[in-house]
Amino acid sequence: MVELLKGKAVASSIKDNMRKDIEELAKGNKVPTLGIVRLGDNPGDISYEKSIIKNCDNIGIKSKVFKKDVNIETEELVELIEELNDNKEISGILVFRPLPKHIDEEVVRNAISPLKDVDCMHPLNLEKIFEGNMDGFAPCTPKAAMEILKYYEIPLEGKNVVVVNRSMVVGKPLTMMLLKENATVTICHSRTKNLDEITRNADVVVVALGRAKFFDEKYFDEDSIVIDVGVSLDENKKLSGDADYDKVSPIVSKITPVPGGVGSVTTSILLSHVVLACKNI
Repeated sequence: MVELLKGKAVASSIKDNMRKDIEELAKGNKVPTLGIVRLGDNPGDISYEKSIIKNCDNIGIKSKVFKKDVNIETEELVELIEELNDNKEISGILVFRPLPKHIDEEVVRNAISPLKDVDCMHPLNLEKIFEGNMDGFAPCTPKAAMEILKYYEIPLEGKNVVVVNRSMVVGKPLTMMLLKENATVTICHSRTKNLDEITRNADVVVVALGRAKFFDEKYFDEDSIVIDVGVSLDENKKLSGDADYDKVSPIVSKITPVPGGVGSVTTSILLSHVVLACKNI
């Protein structure tokens, strides 16, 4: 019988720890406050924004939205970010991505104060991860995957872990986090040959291709632990992970559902970064 690695319990545990920190901060008249920068009216961004604000309200974090026109120039966006860097009331800054194509994302990444960079955009914060320092801000999605593995007490030391993603947002930082736990990591991607053989021989497989139901039963065996980071719409316009859940769940050992898995922990990680930023300022 497959064990479902649900994110709700993990998120609740993170939030419980946050509440204690928020109470301590309140004693010093400090309130964690998230500054959200949104360009335009992308429905996905608006939905994410509502979810973040709701989560903030539920736990005692303030949030302020700074909405700008989608055609804003890079220089103007940088000016806004610098204002938020200097604003003592703002603990953390979240810039919704992907940014419009005309915006120079590298300039924006470098403009955010590393002390307020709760989404880990600044190169200095990413550099820390690659040096093995996990104490600061890490990219939220890979950190959420790690928190699930930790919460469900899945041993990583000496284990073979396959990560199907090579991006700086998920695959590469996640690999560093797994190496920190003494796992043996193989990075794969869409052009990897014999991918099914590699994933079948792994103890843990993290799938993050962003292709709905791409991974069927041939990619796993009865001992596989599947961490599904992918979120996209399947042919029926239903939210789906990278793993074909109906085909995969009967044969594997453990799996994260989509929705209700990694994604449900990601927002809690982001908010915990806002609290951490408030403690450090």
